[in-house]
Amino acid sequence: MAAHLMHDTSVDTRTLQRNMRVLLDEARRNEDKYQRLQSLELLLLGAASMSELISMILKQYPQDFELDAISIELDDPHSEIRTILEDEGTDLSKLPQLMFSEDSIARQQKLSFSAEPQLGAYKTKLHRKLFANHHASLNSLAQVPLVRQGRIIGFLNLGSHDHKRYINGTATDLLQRLAAIITICLENTLNLERLKRTGLTDALTTLNNRRFFDQRIIEEVERSRRNTHPLSCLFIDIDYFKRINDEHGHPIGDKVLREVSKHLNVHMRRSDVLARYGGEEFAILLSNTATESAEETAERLRSAIESNIMATENDEPLHVTISIGVATVYPAHSILSIEQQSEQLIASADEALLHAKRNGRNQVHTSKPNTSN
Repeated sequence: MAAHLMHDTSVDTRTLQRNMRVLLDEARRNEDKYQRLQSLELLLLGAASMSELISMILKQYPQDFELDAISIELDDPHSEIRTILEDEGTDLSKLPQLMFSEDSIARQQKLSFSAEPQLGAYKTKLHRKLFANHHASLNSLAQVPLVRQGRIIGFLNLGSHDHKRYINGTATDLLQRLAAIITICLENTLNLERLKRTGLTDALTTLNNRRFFDQRIIEEVERSRRNTHPLSCLFIDIDYFKRINDEHGHPIGDKVLREVSKHLNVHMRRSDVLARYGGEEFAILLSNTATESAEETAERLRSAIESNIMATENDEPLHVTISIGVATVYPAHSILSIEQQSEQLIASADEALLHAKRNGRNQVHTSKPNTSN
C-alpha cells in the first residue's frame, strides 16, 4: 500500500514538473514576444515619416514575428495618405500589401465586425483580395481593426500557413496592443504632415501655394535627372481677372479662383503638382511629360474652363477663360545645376504665358523645348 502510494506521488510529481516546464516555456515565449513587440513599438513611435512608418509595419513586423502574409488597408477617402506617400517618393505600385479604401466601414458592417480582432480559417475565395499574390497556401487569418475614437480607420490583416496560429479563442491582447500603437502612429504622422503643409497651402483655394511649388520643382527636376525623363511646366493665368473683380466685386473674384482651382485639380494626375502661384496665376508640374503631351493637357484645361459657365451675384452667366504657357526641359542632358534648370523652366513657362496673353488670351502657347542647357 505504501509502495503504491509512493508510486502515485512520484507520478504526480513528474506530472506537476512537466506541467511547470510547459508553463515556464510558455511564459518565456510570451516574454520574448512582449520584448519583440516593445522593440517594434519603439521603432514605430520613432518613425520620421509616413513612408517609414508603413515600411516598418509591412517589412519589420513580418520579419520580427515570422509572418507568412501581411497587408494593411487604410480608409483614405480624400487620398490624403496616398498623396503624402507619393510626395515622399514612395512607389505605391511596389507596395501591393498596402491597400486604400474609400469606405472601410462597409467591411465592418458586412462582416458584423466589432472592435475585436477576428480570427479564423483562411478561405481563398473570401480572403484572397487581402493579400498580394492571393497566398492560396494560407490556412489561418487575423483581421485586426484599427480603431481611433470609436471609428475604424483601417485593418491590419495577418495570414499564416499554420492552421492553429489564428484560431477562435486565441488570446488577442498583443494584437490589440499593436493595433492601438499603429493607429496612434498613423494619426500622429498624419497630423504632423498636416501641420507641415499648413504653411504650404493656399487658404482660399486649398491648393498648394508658391512656397510648396518652389520646393517641389527642385525635387522634380532632381527626379527627372535621375530617371532621365522630361519635365513640363504650365503657367496659367485667368484672363481679365482684374475686370472681373472691378465689375462684380471681390467675392465673385474669389468664387472664380475657387472654381478654376477645382476644375484644374480634377484634370490632374496623382503625380502632378498643382499650385496657386500668386494672384490669379497657377502653376503645374507634369512629371515624365514631353512637350506634345503637355500641350494636350494644357488644351484640355483651357477647354474645360472655357466650357464651364459660372454665375455672378445676380445669377447672370459669367464666361471665364484662361491663358497657358507651356515649357519643357530635359534635365538628363543639362549642364546647369538643378536650381538653375528649375529657374529656367519657370522663366520659359512664364515667357510662353506672356506670349499667349499678348496674342489674344484664351489660348495655349509653347516655349521651344530646350534640350541643350
